[in-house]
Amino acid sequence: MIRHTFSLLSGIGEKLERSLWKRGILTWDDFLKLKEIEGISPERKVSYDDLLTRASIELGIGNAEYFARILKRREHWRLFEVFGDGAVCLDIETNGLQPGAGGYATVVGLYDGFDCRCFVSGEDLTVENINSALAGYKYLITFYGAAFDIPFLLRTMPGVRFDIPHFDLCFAARRLELNGGLKKLEQMLGINRQESVRGMNGYDAVKLWEQAKRGSSEAMERLLIYNMEDTKHLLEIAGVLYEKMKRLSGIEECRGEKKVCECA
Repeated sequence: MIRHTFSLLSGIGEKLERSLWKRGILTWDDFLKLKEIEGISPERKVSYDDLLTRASIELGIGNAEYFARILKRREHWRLFEVFGDGAVCLDIETNGLQPGAGGYATVVGLYDGFDCRCFVSGEDLTVENINSALAGYKYLITFYGAAFDIPFLLRTMPGVRFDIPHFDLCFAARRLELNGGLKKLEQMLGINRQESVRGMNGYDAVKLWEQAKRGSSEAMERLLIYNMEDTKHLLEIAGVLYEKMKRLSGIEECRGEKKVCECA
């Protein structure tokens, strides 16, 4: 999808992007092959050519941070097919208070499709450990993380870095009119949680943390399982939402029209 993306160019929004697709300009290569394009001045065409050439080079070497900078955050979903294999899912639990009012993360969970890691406050949850863990990945997946998890960590753990593209499934789901929280989305997709934490919510996680601080190993175990359940299905959901977003964009319809024209 990213090689069909022209909205990374300043001045090109989704409407003009779709207009280019409908004219048969479907990829960066299609764009670069043309000397002129109606509606784009010669000067701007040269500038766009330079930017797309640079983007193609950076994509070729797998420079995810470059695209985190140049692509609008709401369009980071377009990178899933390219960087999804190097993705990590993140979810945090907190003590229920806001940053600046005593709030802190109690657990930060990471899941990459193979391994699940939980960093716990007072044990191994440090800026250095989080940065080190994230350094091996090219793509971040969360649910509502752009509005909650990431700002919370940035405020309560100064120095933590999030430089890679970020696919927030919550906002993608809203664009697809799949409203509700993560658990409702899981139910829609037929995804079940472990019975021991089924039906739990964020407030329950706060209470489990309070019990764990008082020495309950059972509460800590349930808290970590709950956090793991919040992360381990995100990659699967991301794949489903990516395909839906791709269809919503209109690119597949335009590609189909071009094939019909070429065969006619």
